[in-house]
Amino acid sequence: MADKTHRYEVQITWTGNEGTGTSSYRGYSRSHVIQAEGKASIEGSSDPSFRGDPKRWNPEELLLASLSACHKLWYLGLCAGAGIVVLEYEDKAEGTMVEESDGAGQFTSVVLKPKVTLAPGSDIEGAHALHKTAHEKCFIARSVNFPVSHAPVISTTAENA
Repeated sequence: MADKTHRYEVQITWTGNEGTGTSSYRGYSRSHVIQAEGKASIEGSSDPSFRGDPKRWNPEELLLASLSACHKLWYLGLCAGAGIVVLEYEDKAEGTMVEESDGAGQFTSVVLKPKVTLAPGSDIEGAHALHKTAHEKCFIARSVNFPVSHAPVISTTAENA
């Protein structure tokens, strides 16, 4: 199969001009709206540490969400293909970002912590192994320059009863 190229388009509109634009560092809001055709808008800002609105999504949270969602989508598809029935999936991803003295920074690590519930009789060992495969296939994890690790907890509904 030949390689395919996929293109994505989003629009970011700054909504934080409070009357004087960026005339001073404290004189404007970091608020913005993320839009894509045919989809609900996402209200964004910067992290509150950088004068952002804590009620809005920040880029760091969206990066974690992208990594988590991509891994989940691959994992569920791989499980379906392997005959492993996932009944519930929840991930509480955590990321660490280091800010340098000049204000620049970068993520140094992310840990995905999926909690997976399988149907009784499912192959728990196989379900664990598919996390590695999902990571190897995840488009977002393959695109970042920091380690993304996994600490899954997998059980069956029979174990939870």
